[in-house]
Amino acid sequence: MIHPTKNISKEQAVNLYKKLLLPRRIEERMINLLRQGKISKWFSGIGQEAISVGVTAMLKDKDYLLPMHRNLGLFTTRGVDLYRLFCQLLGKADGFTNGRDRSFHFGSMEHRIVGMISHLAATMPIGDGLALAAKMKGTDQVVCSFCGDGGTSEGDFHEALNLAAVWELPIIFVIENNGYALSTPTSEQYACQHLLNRAIGYGLAGLKVDGNNIFNVMDEMEEARKTASRGQPVLIEAKTFRMRGHEEASGTDYIPDNLFEEWEQRDPVLQLKEWMKDKELVSGEEEFTAITDEVDQLFEPALQRALAAEDPEFDEQKETSSVYGSAEITGSPLPSDILKSEKRFVDAISSSLRQAFEEDESYLMLGQDIAEYGGVFKVTEGFVEQFGKDRIRNTPIIESGAIGTAIGLALEGFKPVVEMQFADFISCGFNQVINNLAKSHYRWTPPLNVTIRAPHGAGVGAGPFHSQSPEGWFMQHPGLKIVVPSTVEDAQNLLYSALKDPNPVLFFEHKKMYRSLKEETPDRAVAEKLGKAVVRREGTDATVITYGLGVQWAKGLAEKFSENGTQIEILDLRCLQPLDMKSIERSVNKTNRILLLQEPSLTMGPMSEISALITEHYFEKLDAPVIRCSSLDMPIPYNKKLEQGYLASHRLEERMRQLLQY
Repeated sequence: MIHPTKNISKEQAVNLYKKLLLPRRIEERMINLLRQGKISKWFSGIGQEAISVGVTAMLKDKDYLLPMHRNLGLFTTRGVDLYRLFCQLLGKADGFTNGRDRSFHFGSMEHRIVGMISHLAATMPIGDGLALAAKMKGTDQVVCSFCGDGGTSEGDFHEALNLAAVWELPIIFVIENNGYALSTPTSEQYACQHLLNRAIGYGLAGLKVDGNNIFNVMDEMEEARKTASRGQPVLIEAKTFRMRGHEEASGTDYIPDNLFEEWEQRDPVLQLKEWMKDKELVSGEEEFTAITDEVDQLFEPALQRALAAEDPEFDEQKETSSVYGSAEITGSPLPSDILKSEKRFVDAISSSLRQAFEEDESYLMLGQDIAEYGGVFKVTEGFVEQFGKDRIRNTPIIESGAIGTAIGLALEGFKPVVEMQFADFISCGFNQVINNLAKSHYRWTPPLNVTIRAPHGAGVGAGPFHSQSPEGWFMQHPGLKIVVPSTVEDAQNLLYSALKDPNPVLFFEHKKMYRSLKEETPDRAVAEKLGKAVVRREGTDATVITYGLGVQWAKGLAEKFSENGTQIEILDLRCLQPLDMKSIERSVNKTNRILLLQEPSLTMGPMSEISALITEHYFEKLDAPVIRCSSLDMPIPYNKKLEQGYLASHRLEERMRQLLQY
């Protein structure tokens, strides 16, 4: 029998029993609704309620919670409005995501809850960001992030734990070890005896908890909060058991029957009930029945109202306009006597960052080797001396962890900048970019002001893994803005604009232009709304539509062809998202011949989409087929001669002649 370590009155015991019983009774109703076809999925936490309820009960209301599938008791204990909660579970218009996402894939900043996504452990680095925000603000908040035993094998789990320890963050990680990751038993997931063993390896405090004993959960959680608030992160392994399938449709045939019999006796609701009976805190079954009826009345009216609530109506304009936050960015014109100086491309980027960081202390930067070393390209040289280690933060090699941490910081009002050492390495953080950063605002969060700087591009003999141009990978994922400057002034002003934009921005900086491109520019950057293309050279015979280094290639091409009287227009897109279709249309109407130039490989590159758009919308204005000029469909070679043959510039003149001769 379970026993508390402190004296508990009848009133306290009854209230605790109600907190445990409420999620249990709601779940039983939801399973019935599932059978009736009223909801499509249910991930049961029956038998695990003591963890959600006990953890939440011992935290302060200002502390953040990052729950998973089976943490209904977390929401009910934190006091989330039950009508909205049921609407969320039913996919109704009044749910927290307005019907845009299911079950517990939501959060509430009001209640300090940041919801999960389907990709396990992906919110754990976000917890690090929230904890860092609390530490920097000195708010005495603690963050608690949940995961299951299955999620502990994910990279984000390890990156989050390591970073929390290195930065001494006020965070608690709770593993709900219920024995199975869907159908895979823990014996096939890890070889250590206890997941708790991982705490010492990362430098965390570790606590082992009986996850079915509400008193043990609360006692250990009280200690965990004290420890975390002192800057010592804590890993809790709560041993429990999943009494139903991963989700209802998956069943439990793969689990031995004797385990259900064993764990049924350890049911947290039953154990608390038996203790209350043993201590004669409740007169008998009639009183428990009355408590159950009272609990049912706490949620049944809200459930009935939610069942009758309206489904969302599809409004295309409303849905598409909800993907991004409002970005009305306007910059004041610079005075005529503003100082100007010659800058390299890399200097303009550094200058823009410095200006933003001087103007607003909510900017901070995360990345590898960006502090004392100044970054591998020296963009942040001198920054740590000026802005301090709190704002210029070296990270371990954790692309995913750094991006997730930035999301947590942005939720707390910071404006984080993440430097990818090379754009190629953003693939290690792809999940965070695509599934957290891009989709969160459409689902439920405020806009996330996160800027990711990514040095990209070939032409420097760096080989297959330091030369890629991955900007096109992100074009099909709404919620991101993609900027690729081609001039020194654009590097300065567009980065400043990206920093000011409240939405996530991927800012690609071409390595080859860092020190080869020079230009006199004002010593102050000016912000503008992202998504406006610029004509770099007027022409009448054909248009090259391009961006980034492609603009420099196109300028050389246009100069050469002008010697024979052919006037080529150059349209610099500057942004791949948003895409300036009006400027594209004007140039199509003007020259009627279009060459689309990009550095990435041909297949599924950015210009493939633009070609499709031009053909779909402006076909009748064309005097020749749209021609694409791209690098080859192959990895980027290291040898300079091989690399030169790979690049789009190698065949640019030939492709332009094909277009003009059609």
